[in-house]
Amino acid sequence: MKKYNPTSAGRRGMTVIEYRKKLSTNASLPHKSLTRGKRTTGGRNSQGRTTNFYRGGGHKRKYREIDFKFNKKDVPAKIETIEYDPYRTGFIALSLYADGERRYILVPQNMKVGDTFTVSEKAKISVGNRLPLSKIPVGTFVYAVELKPGAGARIARSAGNYAEVVAQDGGYTQLRLPSTEIRKVSSSAWASVGEVSNEENRLITIGKAGRARHMGLRPKTRGTAKNAVDHPYGGGEGRQPRGHKRARTKQGRPTGKGQKTRSPKKYSNKLIVNRRKPGVRMRSGK
Repeated sequence: MKKYNPTSAGRRGMTVIEYRKKLSTNASLPHKSLTRGKRTTGGRNSQGRTTNFYRGGGHKRKYREIDFKFNKKDVPAKIETIEYDPYRTGFIALSLYADGERRYILVPQNMKVGDTFTVSEKAKISVGNRLPLSKIPVGTFVYAVELKPGAGARIARSAGNYAEVVAQDGGYTQLRLPSTEIRKVSSSAWASVGEVSNEENRLITIGKAGRARHMGLRPKTRGTAKNAVDHPYGGGEGRQPRGHKRARTKQGRPTGKGQKTRSPKKYSNKLIVNRRKPGVRMRSGK
């Protein structure tokens, strides 16, 4: 991490990632055939109404098409470049397959330009290789995990994240997720060995409001500072306590603070072995 000298109030405490030390020098531009334009919603739906608050603005970005399905099996691939992706926290890599095709993938930690990986049922248990969960031994860290075989990676895709294989039982693999939840996933689903790159992302201090606006984040208003019509905590003369036994959102639904927020009718409840511990989160290498 790079820390700035406090030359101004905004610089004081600001930290950034030293990308020059982590990205390849020949990756100044993304691979053109694997990019496309993408319009931002600003947090609004098709009718123009705000449905996701505190989003808007931000720098214009080009979308990189990432291969989350990994459907090119038994063909070795080599890492050509390691690049920054504005749409995700982990780094991406341009991979060149032996048949000449190029694809972008999420790159794991400790993988560098020139390294190779394989998507195969017979692949070795080494960083970057992708196998069915049934072939991965207990105690291994995995990322980009599928929930349904062939549907593409869904779990453990953000910077520094991983899931740990804790058991193999009756056609299911039990995974300890980044949220500390232990969940069963079909053993025929695929996962990549390792942890997602850019583990220092969680240590970033934005430092000033202007930097947040460039990221597409708008200012957030406290619920207690709003009018009563706009939030359950709003209204009153002067500063008021919350006035509710349990914390709740603008819509009145429970939120965080040790409460259960998962729907009791969710289809995957039967696959949950241990519920997550609110306020606790796995950290890379811990």
